[in-house]
Amino acid sequence: MIEQITTDSPKVLGFKMSGKLHDEDYKVFVPIVESAINSQGKVRLLAQFEDFHGWDLHALWDDIKFATKHCLDLERIAMVGDRKWEEWMAKVCKPFTMATVKYFDVSKKDDALIWLKEGL
Repeated sequence: MIEQITTDSPKVLGFKMSGKLHDEDYKVFVPIVESAINSQGKVRLLAQFEDFHGWDLHALWDDIKFATKHCLDLERIAMVGDRKWEEWMAKVCKPFTMATVKYFDVSKKDDALIWLKEGL
């Protein structure tokens, strides 16, 4: 499931990812991000992983299509989680985007938001 997290900047979009992601999740997530890109230009993303179990095959394809289409539209991506594999996943994602990607432990979520808002 992907749930939007409210932030205090229209250029910073927050999302909590939990459980296993499905195509239906991307049908909600992608239009939100594309609307922000259309109105704000480049945006920054907070991706908070909580009890995350990955993607089904269709959602994985949706994620690849999104990353390919919007590789130049994202400035920064803060990935927040509490598992070592999520930190590894942040490193794996770097080649698929021009955004600066950083991993933050869940205890440092406030630091992630501060980093995302720097220079806005």
